[in-house]
Amino acid sequence: MAILYWFESIRTPALDTFFSLITHLGEETFFLVLALLIFWCVDKRQGYYLMAVGFGGTILNQFLKLAFRIPRPWVRDPGFTIVEAARAEATGYSFPSGHTQTAVGVYGGVARSRGGWPRYAALALAVLIPISRLYLGVHTLWDVGVAAVSSLLLLLVLWPLFQKYWSASRQPYGIFLALLVLAAAYTAYVSFWPFPADIDPANYASGVKNAYTLLGASAGVLAVCWLDDRILRFDTRAPLLGQVLKLVLGAALALGVKEGLKIALAAAMDGHPAAHAIRYFLVVLAVGGIWPATFPFFAKIGKR
Repeated sequence: MAILYWFESIRTPALDTFFSLITHLGEETFFLVLALLIFWCVDKRQGYYLMAVGFGGTILNQFLKLAFRIPRPWVRDPGFTIVEAARAEATGYSFPSGHTQTAVGVYGGVARSRGGWPRYAALALAVLIPISRLYLGVHTLWDVGVAAVSSLLLLLVLWPLFQKYWSASRQPYGIFLALLVLAAAYTAYVSFWPFPADIDPANYASGVKNAYTLLGASAGVLAVCWLDDRILRFDTRAPLLGQVLKLVLGAALALGVKEGLKIALAAAMDGHPAAHAIRYFLVVLAVGGIWPATFPFFAKIGKR
């Protein structure tokens, strides 16, 4: 806790605002937007790489949270205070840090696969977001450190594997099949493991929801790989106006499918968490296997 008390001692309103803004860049929404931007508009191979790092890191992160069930710093030490603006989003168990897992994995993946200013901007975020979690007081150094190291290991392991697939002009079926197996194993873990009676109900419910979400999303990416390989073979290139419309309209489609199916599937399946798996499978299928079929149209917009 010593490092957290040091950050507490240097807090100012300006730094509170700065790190509160920085920490939002490690949330799921920004990961999804960045992944879609790269997958649709920059290089779909690198998009697959980021998705693999993101999904793999999240599966590991969620497993460790339920396996260790470590409370937040202010719960462990009632004398410690946090930046109140961060409290609402700091739910669930503390170890390891989900924001750090995403930041180091996704932004580190961008830095690994891109050059120029995107690399330096991504590296800066990969460092600043973990620091923001310490400054805001919502994670310990141990929470942040383990998440960062595990993400770095994923980056180092997956990059050469993707390189082999790319050099052979093949889709990374094996990688996403392995992620699907891991997601299925995590789903079985949350469903059948004899957790102690004192487990926090809200944290457990969140773990179950995330397990089925990851299961559906992983299956969706595997299906998208097959569709792209056998049918779509889409090209990410388009004029600037076409790229902007592609991203904005595609993101609206993703949001519409995600929210539109939420109530319907929950009602149809009587609240069973498997509804999350079906919903996210269909979301991934829509954004990766259906929307890219429109890209030839966007490639013509803005051409002179």
